[in-house]
Amino acid sequence: MTAYATLADLTERHPQEVILLGADETTGVLDEVRVARALDDASIEARTILQGRYTRSELDRLDADGLAILKIYVMDIALYKVALSFSRLTDDIRERNQAAVKRLEAIVAGKGALTFEGSGATEDGISVGDASPQTVLVDAPERVFTRARLGRAGLP
Repeated sequence: MTAYATLADLTERHPQEVILLGADETTGVLDEVRVARALDDASIEARTILQGRYTRSELDRLDADGLAILKIYVMDIALYKVALSFSRLTDDIRERNQAAVKRLEAIVAGKGALTFEGSGATEDGISVGDASPQTVLVDAPERVFTRARLGRAGLP
């Protein structure tokens, strides 16, 4: 399993928070190992939540947009885990964690969706690779009874 966010991603987006929250208690130097573990744990938590809707293989096929949104949520969850492990939790970090988890749960509930790389496979001319995993694809014959056809038959 790959992590949805790396230490470099976290330091790029939240440089001050990473240093303040992840500094070792004795040396004051960033404890990269503990921060990396928090990122791995946050990725596992996000994947576990999302498996309520998506399969493991679907999560492995996320495209750049899907990965980008997960990266944001995972970084908020990871900062929460770092703050907990160093006993530096603030209300702001707690709220961001709760919001990230709620957004992931909303995706599972169908109030949002992730995007995936298309496989290019088609079934009867319908591209199934570009569809969301929860999208219903319908391929039906043309309607037989329409207003125009019924009007031609002398019916009102």
